[in-house]
Amino acid sequence: MAAKPRPRTTTRDPAELARRLTAWLDARLPGARAVDVTVPASNGLSSETLLFDIEHPRPPVRACALRLAADPSAYTVFPSYDMTRQYRTMRLVGEHTDVPVPRVLWLEEDPEPLGAPFFVMARVAGRVPPDVMPYTYEGNWLHAATDGEREHLEAASVGLLARVHDQVPLARAGFLALPGEGDALSRHVRSQRAYYDWVVDGLARSPLIEAAFDRLTELWPHEPGTPVLNWGDARIGNIVYDGFDPVAVLDWEMAAPAPREVDLGWTVYLHRFFQDLTAASGQPGLPGFLRRDRVEARYARLTGHTPRDMEFYTLYAALRHAIVMLRIAYRQVYFGEAAVPADPDTLILHHGSLRAMVQGRYWSEVR
Repeated sequence: MAAKPRPRTTTRDPAELARRLTAWLDARLPGARAVDVTVPASNGLSSETLLFDIEHPRPPVRACALRLAADPSAYTVFPSYDMTRQYRTMRLVGEHTDVPVPRVLWLEEDPEPLGAPFFVMARVAGRVPPDVMPYTYEGNWLHAATDGEREHLEAASVGLLARVHDQVPLARAGFLALPGEGDALSRHVRSQRAYYDWVVDGLARSPLIEAAFDRLTELWPHEPGTPVLNWGDARIGNIVYDGFDPVAVLDWEMAAPAPREVDLGWTVYLHRFFQDLTAASGQPGLPGFLRRDRVEARYARLTGHTPRDMEFYTLYAALRHAIVMLRIAYRQVYFGEAAVPADPDTLILHHGSLRAMVQGRYWSEVR
């Protein structure tokens, strides 16, 4: 991983964005200027982030973050970016829960000012477990923490999921409902199948991903349970921590009604993804951290809901992540950063663990 260049995330000019942002800001807060505008090194592979300060005698807040819909010319990760949906989700969670979400300030639905819709929120100070290199590798603050500090962070992070699921009134989240007929889980999986079909349109299909969809059908829960609001991208890399306490929950673009286990499976598997990469590189990683059994037990204690069918939901998480990884790989091909191999499944970084899940042997091997 260390030898590979980070995939291109944008074709936009940060200096031009800063100029246009100041013009937009002045129209809403006369005399205001956007200063110290930066694109963080950890800028995502989906929506883009700008950090800036407001220079004004009476700013609503001084330190801000701006989430900008992805640049269409940068071979986007997802087919569309609904910034209004994200903005409304963050307001909903902020109004109905004690989950720490950043205060949202402005929504701009007109693409003209910055080239795409965006919203602005207060920037929260703190630290985030890194993705590159992943926090499971040596040399970062979470890896260097004590077992007790990591346990505290794990408990607090699972607690966030419990509170999102228990506190958000789903009746207020109708705007997040996925299209189609049937229950929330069926709609969720169908939306992922449609996303996969979009990713491979005109390109090589993935036999492994298609086998994973077939395996999901075989493992389908007998009773998926009552849906709740799922955060969507439920992982510690989307949380800002003050010390080891969460102070901001970020990245709500994948939020949707679904069984609780959709979020839980994503939390568990995204950690396993990093842990497996680390172990493959010869480092021990953090094998005792965010273990599936501990996450399930902790969540059950907090909510009274015992997670079920987790082999289905962790496979579903690995499958969803594989589709994203395939899209990112094809984007690297588009920009001339990589070539398509004879076996398209090898474009999926975790193809080995996904295959083990499809074959039903993954969890017996990692315990």
